[in-house]
Amino acid sequence: MSGQRAGRRRTSRAGVAGCAALLFALLAQLTGCAPPAPSSADRFPDVQRMLDARARAVRDRDAAAFLDTTDPRATGYRARQREMFGNLAAVPLADWRYDLVATGAFPLPDGGSGERLAARVRLRYRLKGFDTAPVSSVQYLTLTARDGRWRISSDTDGAAAGRTGARQLWDQGPVHLVRGRHTLVLGTAADPARLRDLADRADAAVPAVRAAWRGNWPGQVVVEAPDSVGRMAQLLGSDDPSGYTGIAAVTTTEAGTAAAAPADRVIVNPDAYDELNDLGRTVVLTHETTHVATRTATTAATPLWLSEGFADWVAYRGSRRAPAVAAPELSRAVAAGQLPGRLPADGDFGFKGGADRLARAYEGGWLACRMIADKWGEAKLMAFYREAGKSGGGPGNAEPSASVAPSAGAGTGTPSGPAVSGAPGPSGTSSGTTEDDGQPVREARLDRAMRAQLGVGLAEFTRQWRAYVKGELH
Repeated sequence: MSGQRAGRRRTSRAGVAGCAALLFALLAQLTGCAPPAPSSADRFPDVQRMLDARARAVRDRDAAAFLDTTDPRATGYRARQREMFGNLAAVPLADWRYDLVATGAFPLPDGGSGERLAARVRLRYRLKGFDTAPVSSVQYLTLTARDGRWRISSDTDGAAAGRTGARQLWDQGPVHLVRGRHTLVLGTAADPARLRDLADRADAAVPAVRAAWRGNWPGQVVVEAPDSVGRMAQLLGSDDPSGYTGIAAVTTTEAGTAAAAPADRVIVNPDAYDELNDLGRTVVLTHETTHVATRTATTAATPLWLSEGFADWVAYRGSRRAPAVAAPELSRAVAAGQLPGRLPADGDFGFKGGADRLARAYEGGWLACRMIADKWGEAKLMAFYREAGKSGGGPGNAEPSASVAPSAGAGTGTPSGPAVSGAPGPSGTSSGTTEDDGQPVREARLDRAMRAQLGVGLAEFTRQWRAYVKGELH
């Protein structure tokens, strides 16, 4: 901000100071140059110090110091935290930290004694040998001041307002580890054979993905294996397991982030995964590993038919499954004369439209990527994938991507999980290149990416795709 020229009139120092303060306040309101508001950690330094001590206790494996950060009167919570700390014993931690993000994060229930805060806290942790940047998770905690100290008294008071946060595997029971050549599998079930099978399949998926996707990625995968679909939902921040029924696995990833920040987790639903045959399980793990590998090239501009179709293309690349077998729902639609009129839109990958529509969307995306590899070559498919991701500005947001259990036993689809934030809008047949917000601008950008790498526009590509689907599945 520019200053003001001093006048000739003499005033007292107090008057000058008062006028300057008033002028600064007015200019701050007009120009937005006000000093930044202090953070919650700055306003409550004693709370942040308590959280720092709690994190240090986890890093030092000091159970007594960890429990000292819990409210001694909250006996139920304290007992659960003692168990949780013990469940962490086998987890190879490289780092563990808490940050106070906000207070007043949820309505506090009546009846509590002492001064209390409803806190939103971010946990950041790294697994040794796998995470080069932290995994981030939100917790909603009730903090209580007793005897001049802040302690944690509950992590469930926010549930009534929908503030539950995501549970971690160690919140569900003792964590068992199985290490592979490229893989770390964490599970809560004492079933070493199941965890070893996951590690072996993920180990096989890594070189398969490397052979198909020529890009820089760590070449490592962390798999989490909860005991049930309900516990899988908890790891994804949901108390409703119905939305994950039939999903074999979910990859949580932060799309478009730097290559040096792998914070990906493949979370397996035992109910759906165990129903798959040998090929189905291999395809699921390869598909999810592909999402890990392509994360840095996947942005908000990447349509779901491309990101999910590409992951399926990589997963099926080493198999000889006939298209009609791998795409049973779309095959039935084509046989009934219901040839799709457009590429799958992002909205087709949700669960509200029904399982058949969902399966057709993933099968259609797979066939689109298969057509590009057949007609233009695998190198062009990868170049187009990268170009499509670069065409729309900034990186995407954290968003789970899932694999559904196949209807035909060996095939897979991969519906997108519930978006954390900023899910891309729908794409499909070009309806024009108007540079307005929303679908037209995304289609125009995709059209440019296609012309740059494939030499055809979106409308012509869609026409060729419809002919390809009909020819492969009829």
